[in-house]
Amino acid sequence: MSTTDPAPQPPHARLLAGARGRDVPATLAEHTACYGRFPDLDAQALAAVLSESGLLGRGGGSFSSSAKLAAVRAHRGRRVVVGNGVEGEPLSLKDKLLLRSVPHLVLDGLELAATASGARDAILVVSKSAPRELAAVELALRERQRAGLDRVGTVVATAPDRFVLGEETALVAWLSGKPGKPTLTPPRPSERGVHGRPTLIHNVETLAQLALIARFGAGWFRALGSRAEPGSALVTVSGAVQRPGVVEIALGASIRDVVNGVGGATEPLGAFLIGGYFGSWLAAHDAYDLPLLDEHLAPRGARLGARVLVALPARACGLAETARVARWLANESAGQCGPCVNGLAAVAAAFERLAAGDVSDVPRLGRWLHEIEGRGACRHPDGAARFLASALEVFGHEIELHAGGRCSGGGGRAILRTELAA
Repeated sequence: MSTTDPAPQPPHARLLAGARGRDVPATLAEHTACYGRFPDLDAQALAAVLSESGLLGRGGGSFSSSAKLAAVRAHRGRRVVVGNGVEGEPLSLKDKLLLRSVPHLVLDGLELAATASGARDAILVVSKSAPRELAAVELALRERQRAGLDRVGTVVATAPDRFVLGEETALVAWLSGKPGKPTLTPPRPSERGVHGRPTLIHNVETLAQLALIARFGAGWFRALGSRAEPGSALVTVSGAVQRPGVVEIALGASIRDVVNGVGGATEPLGAFLIGGYFGSWLAAHDAYDLPLLDEHLAPRGARLGARVLVALPARACGLAETARVARWLANESAGQCGPCVNGLAAVAAAFERLAAGDVSDVPRLGRWLHEIEGRGACRHPDGAARFLASALEVFGHEIELHAGGRCSGGGGRAILRTELAA
């Protein structure tokens, strides 16, 4: 199975209904047969159904899609809509799967977002490391042009493979011909985005969800999930499981449900990583029955984030796994502030020493991570600090082993990847 194939899907699969377990894109005819014709809704009707649905963004931030739309519509000028398919999170494969298997669903959502926001231009951004996804999108666009469905003249852009470029302010800067660096400083993209124009940016899964909501309605969408976090979501599952891949879940499903849905664990588990490299580690023994909803994850210091779930086997050294990612996150810095450039590099070096058995930095590591948080020019150091702090908490037993010259790790293949999937 390819790493971006969908795992076997539950009966409530929605987004992946048209994928049919294949690694080739659905044609326009197949897409229409599965999901129905392109919905004929005007801007007001789209805004209303989106508001009623309660759709939250699926790119990591979980922002209200309706609020983002309203913010763009509140500003005058020639608006633009951007589909963010960069997927710079190495553990996430869901967006690549959508682009490669059901590109018309994403493009439907992009067209609908343009209609809802009053945008005359649409840009779909795909990573340079995703040639098959790019080919699928371009093929789908040619089909839509022949059928008269590409009403806004969608442009496809290929972005460099950088973790920080997945953040919307960095993507706006790059699309505007500037260095792709994120920022916390206003104005937001809804006010002044690509080339200074009001810009609506949605992750490609968010766009695909919009395409389904416009067809089937807010009530249909809310039939899954919770009141605060409705609908289904795509989760990339990896690690010590029988069938790693992308699975569609009803939000609120437990970690146990997800693991069992991909065939179960292949060996005893020590921890779960939830949310990707801006996410958090949780000890396996008390996380199995935790619902995948931010309202339940937040009290544990975790969040859904990039919708990633990694099952770490008990035999693996969580400190060694974390140390490799710490160095990668430090190298992925945007290079625009001290907490990121110097702070993350220092912390990464400390984790590398810890993984090698030197525990002398442990008393200071927590303080260093606290000093990094909230002081950066963007949220990169915050996300990295959250991930690293959770490792210190969950792998405390491993720290004790290292202090005694021992380790749980038995060598072998690394569990956490730090390169983007081809």
